[in-house]
Amino acid sequence: MKRVAFHTLGCKLNFSETSTISRLFEENGYQKVDFTQAADVYVINTCSVTSNADKECKQIVRSALNVSPDAYVVIVGCYAQLKPEEIANIDGVDLVLGASEKFKLLNYLSDLTKKTKAEVYSCEIEEANFFVDSYSFGDRTRVFLKVQDGCDYNCSFCTIPLARGNSRSDTISNAVKNATEIATQNVKEIVLTGVNLGDFGNSESSSKDQESNKKSQESRVKNQEETFFDLVKELDKVNGIERFRISSIEPNLLKDEIIEYVATSKHFVPHFHIPLQSGSNKILKAMRRRYLRELYSDRVSKIKTLMPHCCIGVDVIVGFPGETEEDFLDTYNFLNELDISYLHVFTYSERDNTDAIIIKNVVPMAVRKKRNKMLRILSAKKQRHFYQQHLSETRTVLFESDNKDGFMHGFTDNYIKVKTTYNPDLINQLKQVQLKELDSDGSMLIIESKEISSLQ
Repeated sequence: MKRVAFHTLGCKLNFSETSTISRLFEENGYQKVDFTQAADVYVINTCSVTSNADKECKQIVRSALNVSPDAYVVIVGCYAQLKPEEIANIDGVDLVLGASEKFKLLNYLSDLTKKTKAEVYSCEIEEANFFVDSYSFGDRTRVFLKVQDGCDYNCSFCTIPLARGNSRSDTISNAVKNATEIATQNVKEIVLTGVNLGDFGNSESSSKDQESNKKSQESRVKNQEETFFDLVKELDKVNGIERFRISSIEPNLLKDEIIEYVATSKHFVPHFHIPLQSGSNKILKAMRRRYLRELYSDRVSKIKTLMPHCCIGVDVIVGFPGETEEDFLDTYNFLNELDISYLHVFTYSERDNTDAIIIKNVVPMAVRKKRNKMLRILSAKKQRHFYQQHLSETRTVLFESDNKDGFMHGFTDNYIKVKTTYNPDLINQLKQVQLKELDSDGSMLIIESKEISSLQ
C-alpha cells in the first residue's frame, strides 16, 4: 500500500480541501500518514496571503525530502496557481497543480518517478469557474465545511481573486446534505468556511462538473435566489449538529437579519469574525474595501445590543502603503474603543499583480513591525477583558483532542478558550463548566477536571 502525507498552509478553506483530497487518496488504496513520517507522496497545499507563506513552502519541501528523499512531491493551492513556474524550480518538486486541477490530482499520479523538472498543470484563473464541495474530517474536533469559493471583490492588496477566481457557491441543498452526512460521524461543531461567505449564492455557476461546467438557465436563476441568510436558516434545522460557527464574514454582508437570527438560534453560536483591515477611512478607500468604519462600528453595536456575550474577532492590516502615523493611530484608537474580543493582525506585504504594489509612500518594515506589535498587545488586552467579563459564568465547552504537557483545551460557544488536565474521555464532548480562573497571561481559563465532572 502506497503512503501519502499532507501539509496545509493558510486558511480553514485550505484545510477543508486538503481533507477532501486525502479522502480521495484513501478511497484509491493509499494509506494516509503523518507528514513527519516516510511516504511515497507528499502533498503540500499552499497559501499566498503573505510572502512568508511562499518561503515556508520551500522549507516544507526540504523537510519532506529529508525523511523520504525519493518521494514524489506535489504542490497545490493558491501559491501554485499564482506562481507555478516559480514552484517548479524548487528542488525536489515533481508536480504543480493549479486551482482547477488540484481535485483531479490522482489522475496525474500514474508514474511516481522523481522528475528532473516539475510538471506544471495550471489553467487560466477564469477557467476555475466551478464549485467543488469539501469538508475536513479527522484532523480536529470541529469540521470545516466549505460552502463558497472565490471572490468578486477587487481589494487593492489581495491576490485571492487571482488565485481562486470569481465568487461561486454550493447549493443550499448540497450544503445541508453534507452537514447531515457530517452529523452521522459524531461531529458536534461545523465551521462554515469560504473566501467570501456572505456572498454565498451570488454566482451563476455552482457546478461540480469539472469537465463541461454546464448548467441550465433554470438552475442558474435558482442559485442566484439563494442567500447566505437562507443557508443559515436551513443548516439550523440539521439534526445532530450542536453548533454551527461562521468563520468570517464581511461587515457589509453581515446583515441585520443574520445577526438577529443568530441571537435567537439554538445552534449558531454567538461568535462573529469580521474583517476590518483598517480603522482609517482614508486607508479603507485606498484598499478598495466596500465599507467605511462607521458601518463597521454599527455592526459591532448591533451584535452587542442583541448578544452582549458575543465574541467578535477582527482582521486588521498594518503598514499599508500611505498609512501615516496619524492613520495608524486612527485605527488603534478606533479598535481600542470598540467592544471587540480579539484581533488577527497582519503586517502588509507586497504582492505581485496587485494595485497596492504601485502605491507610493511605502511604510518602512521596521515601522510595520512596530505597529503590528502595538496591535497584538491591544488584542491581548481585549481578549483578557472579554474573558474577565464572563468569570463565574457556567458555559458549555467542546473539548479538543490535543495533549500539550498534560493539558487539553476546548472552546465555549462564544469562543472562550478553556484549559484543563488532559482526559481522553473529554475529547469531542460538550461539557458544562464554570469559568473561574484566568491563567497567568490571561489567554485562557483554567478549569479543574473534577469541577467538569461535578457539573454534569
